[in-house]
Amino acid sequence: MFLCTLAALFAVTWGAHQHPTTTTPIPKTDHELIQDLLAENAALRGRLGTMEQGVGDLSRQVMLQQLFVEERIRSDGSSGLKQVRNQQSGERSYLTADYATMGSVAGIHEHINNIRTVGMGELNVVLNGVEFRTRHNDYRLYMPTTDRTYNGRREIPFPDVPPAVLAKLTVAEQVEEMKEWFKAFKMQDHSVRDYRKYFKPVLCYMEGGWTTNTKTLEEPFFSDRHHIDASSWFDLQDKVRFASYSGGKSSLENFAYLPTTIINVVNGTPEYAQWNYRIMCHPLKNDLPTSAFEMIDDVGERMKKGMPMSRYNETRLARFQLRRQIPTNRNSYIPRTYLWGLLDDLMYEIPGKDNYGANITDDSLGLTMYHVNSNTEPLEPVNTAYYNRMYKIVEKDAMGNKNVHRGFSDSNFFAAQTSNPRIAALSVDTCKDYRDHKTHHNVHNCTHYSQRYTWAIPLEIIYLTPLYEWNPHNFRHTTASGGPEIYSTTHNSQGQVRNGKLDADHAYNGTWDKGFYRTPIELFSTTKAVGADRADTAKASVGVLDPHGVVQKVAASGTHIILPNIEGVGKVRTRYPIMPVHADGEQSRKELDALKEMVMNMAKYSSLFEVEPTTVSNANTQYNQQPHMLKVTPTTQDPPGYHGHDLMITQADIEDMKKGQTVRGILTTTDQQHQHSIDIHMDAHGQYVMAACDGLPRCWDGHDTHLTLDF
Repeated sequence: MFLCTLAALFAVTWGAHQHPTTTTPIPKTDHELIQDLLAENAALRGRLGTMEQGVGDLSRQVMLQQLFVEERIRSDGSSGLKQVRNQQSGERSYLTADYATMGSVAGIHEHINNIRTVGMGELNVVLNGVEFRTRHNDYRLYMPTTDRTYNGRREIPFPDVPPAVLAKLTVAEQVEEMKEWFKAFKMQDHSVRDYRKYFKPVLCYMEGGWTTNTKTLEEPFFSDRHHIDASSWFDLQDKVRFASYSGGKSSLENFAYLPTTIINVVNGTPEYAQWNYRIMCHPLKNDLPTSAFEMIDDVGERMKKGMPMSRYNETRLARFQLRRQIPTNRNSYIPRTYLWGLLDDLMYEIPGKDNYGANITDDSLGLTMYHVNSNTEPLEPVNTAYYNRMYKIVEKDAMGNKNVHRGFSDSNFFAAQTSNPRIAALSVDTCKDYRDHKTHHNVHNCTHYSQRYTWAIPLEIIYLTPLYEWNPHNFRHTTASGGPEIYSTTHNSQGQVRNGKLDADHAYNGTWDKGFYRTPIELFSTTKAVGADRADTAKASVGVLDPHGVVQKVAASGTHIILPNIEGVGKVRTRYPIMPVHADGEQSRKELDALKEMVMNMAKYSSLFEVEPTTVSNANTQYNQQPHMLKVTPTTQDPPGYHGHDLMITQADIEDMKKGQTVRGILTTTDQQHQHSIDIHMDAHGQYVMAACDGLPRCWDGHDTHLTLDF
């Protein structure tokens, strides 16, 4: 470039010599021209260097601003679920969505007609100071691999069917024996039937980290129902900005806010990193007794429904936490602080991005991280390739502590180190000056550290049951749809539409991964989903042809939140949400939780009150606020299929109806992916009757207008 410019200048100069004019100055010598060019080049380099320095300084300032935001989020709360999508307004703040919708915590729902899909909605999450918003999270029962493949996954094996069930000769006998196994699991009694071999717990978790792939959009994790609807990270960010600006949304809930950051500045050049997350599961090594779970009393959620604590466990709103240890006696269990507990043990079974079998130790900043429970020499280093949140150091810190929590104020996140270059690295140099006593020279010694980490929080524990493998009618199964031979929505060559109805021409001719109906309905006293949600996809029951061409009426066999009622057993919960919430780390929340415990257990904590509480209450007010449930008569109209609804009223509503008033706009529970808004009055016989349903004289799906008082 320099030579080309020089040649051009010589050409101009030579032309000036050939065609002199009276106004042409005396031409410069070649030496003078070269000196001018060198001076201009030096000035240009100076200006370019200043610009590079400015860009580098601005990039670093942007990076520090991101650090400021993350540090602010870390101090404002803990890692965990912050919010689900709000769907309605309310006259009290607790009547709107927080970390639960009107129907379920974290928007969990059921896709039990799918062999591996676990239903979970959109979430706003904080993970080690990074706030992001997910797409709709229907995830699959996958676990990490044993190789080093980035985001490698494989299917979690399903538990076997108890041989005692398979030994029965008839389906009816198998059903009765299977009930006994579910009873043993619910009662946690393995003395006669050792359910622990056939009801296997898996821990599902959310993992996030800064990735180096900032060019190509990378799907967070596989879902057979949802994917990010964008062509690039830039396209996704524009769509999220537009939706947030306008208040719109993706109807398929396939947008996700996943931030981009400047992770490093090298020689004035910014290096970017893209945040991404995934949901995976890990089969626990040992049985986990359900006594390890403690139900959290989210009072606001119970207030929305007017629900007593005794019924809360049988709803999708219930949230749990793992006790620090499995209690030997629940009644005498006392909550205490701890360093390393049951949850730490379980999360320490889960690998980071290097997958199962990896072994990494961390000695950054001159401090080797040891396992908290290692107390004998030689100390056991923490395998930082697996998720952990506490470690031990040999020398006490300035406060005299040896045990260190990874979060300054965040007690909820777990960290795992990785060697995978797909995760962005952070580097630092630490230098020490000392005098070498042998050479008597001053030495400046620096050590370079470079590390890659991801972070995780637990989401839920799912108990896999024998229903995944139980196939008493010997239905054929294919992983694909199987075409019109198994499933079809249009007429096939024989003029048939196979849609699961209970006749030979319309029943499914087998099962497939998204039509996983194999459980005999006789196992349940009702096939109605517990706390049905509009996002649920399974039919209550369908007809499937067995190998002899006989139509069998069966229910879905996938992952339930709570199994429908089993005669002699009751309802059985198989999904235990244990995700922490962001508000756990707020100082006001800690104070509120302590106050809530005192108020809810006045007798136990009466000594802590400044003024001893009295038991005097307004009996009339309590009487009027008593909740009651009305049941809507089930309908058999198809579509949508057999179903019913429940709705909650108060004693005050009943008193108003006795006076001839109509109670308006009561929302029912959701079933078969819909709910109703009902106006209710009391007739001359004291019966509860729909005055209107969704603004019409009768419900569109054929419910009878008479309602039944349940309690």
